[in-house]
Amino acid sequence: MEFNGKISAHCNLHLPGSSDSPASASRVAGITCACHHAWLILYVKTGFHHVSQAGLELLTSGDLPASASQSARITGVNHHAQPISNTFFPPQKREYLTVFYLLLGTRLLWKWMINIPHNIKILNLGEMAFVCLTIGCLYNFLISTTFGYTLSSDTKIEVYPPQDFEIVDPGYLGYLYLHWQPPLSLDNFKECTVEYELKFQNIGSETWTTIITKNLHYKDGFDLNKGIEAKIRTLLPWQCTNGSEVQSSWAETTYWILPQGIPETKVQDMDCIYYNWQYLLCSWKPGIAVLLDTNYNLFYWYEGLDRALQCVDYIKADGQNIGCRFPDLESSDYKDFYICVNGSSEDKPIRSSYFVFQLQNIVKPLPPGYLTLTQESLYEVQLKWSIPFGPIPARCFIYEIEIIEDDTTLATITVENEMYTLKTTNETRQLCFSVRSKVNMYCSDDGIWSDWSDKQCWEGEDLLKKALLLFLVPLGFISIFIVFINRLLLNKPNTSLEMVRCVTL
Repeated sequence: MEFNGKISAHCNLHLPGSSDSPASASRVAGITCACHHAWLILYVKTGFHHVSQAGLELLTSGDLPASASQSARITGVNHHAQPISNTFFPPQKREYLTVFYLLLGTRLLWKWMINIPHNIKILNLGEMAFVCLTIGCLYNFLISTTFGYTLSSDTKIEVYPPQDFEIVDPGYLGYLYLHWQPPLSLDNFKECTVEYELKFQNIGSETWTTIITKNLHYKDGFDLNKGIEAKIRTLLPWQCTNGSEVQSSWAETTYWILPQGIPETKVQDMDCIYYNWQYLLCSWKPGIAVLLDTNYNLFYWYEGLDRALQCVDYIKADGQNIGCRFPDLESSDYKDFYICVNGSSEDKPIRSSYFVFQLQNIVKPLPPGYLTLTQESLYEVQLKWSIPFGPIPARCFIYEIEIIEDDTTLATITVENEMYTLKTTNETRQLCFSVRSKVNMYCSDDGIWSDWSDKQCWEGEDLLKKALLLFLVPLGFISIFIVFINRLLLNKPNTSLEMVRCVTL
């Protein structure tokens, strides 16, 4: 029996076909390159000799079923190769191994092909293994490049959560620090950028605030009237884990301020107003069922102060502090402003109260002034007013105008300091309007309306009288002037005759 110098070998590439789901075909580039019972025959002119029979099985897979997710194995007669585990190759090094397989296998293929014409058909078992391995690696490489995927490791990659996760209170009345340390066992991922997913909320809130960061700390403001809960986990990006993000379990922590006193002892009806964007005033009422010896103290802090400060100008009533006038607050706009009001009493402990807001959202401007009303035509009336005095820019105002025409009231809003309106009828007896102002949405998230300006009115009857006067007075002057001229002209001849008589005498 002659084989004409041919080598009998069989290689199968298991490609994702019609029987595979689209998800598995696109997610996993499964490769099965098997040289089953390959007879390696050396042909010589005098005959042929049976060299060896060997089986070669190579399974290269990422996230394959259990039966196909074994390590690469080479089997042969009287030879037992050890499994090749991806454990020896960290994820960031496997692409170099793939390139190595490609180069070495390609060299062996080339060596075999150029020797075919010389009837040298020697191909040992190890070289045949690399041929199959090269075909598998090449398919792996092409599929990964085409679909943008990197095959996952046979070994499951795990990562620990961050260490020493805690919430620290630096004494800023609600502005807290969240600290943590890197997780253990990151030696295999030194070249990867480790990220952390941080979630936190006040206990009882409906939603979590989520932050993705590379840092080992985070700062934010909280309501200290409630407890705080937070959790964090480690994230390894897909570039470091063969195509899928790896997440650790959560590390969790909580923070509470131990309350003192019953809730009824804390201040009631706390109200803070930033008047005309210039000075802040806060007021409150004493707690329920507290004795007259109870006194309250206010502390405040915002970013830029090195420590919390106490109010130095209290508003008092019956010897108790019921409010605070704040000094000039430099660089305090568009920042969280934290306030704590605590108290003391010889009878019982007093519950502390915490508040946080931003000053630009509680601004109460001055009302507009110098209102004018001008009738432009029979029905059209112009309303105009001056911009409120103070440091608030003109572009930050919004105005509400209340127009009263006889017994009808109309309210409208504008961002300009003038507007035109139409009378409903020509028989309008009275038209009045007043204006108030507020900081608009371009300069704050909220605001407080100013007081209403004084009313400016237009009287229909007075206007008619003024119109008659403007018409009759000039007409009267003109009539008197005409009468005077006529009298002069009538008396002129008599005056000339008397002058002649005087000359004759």
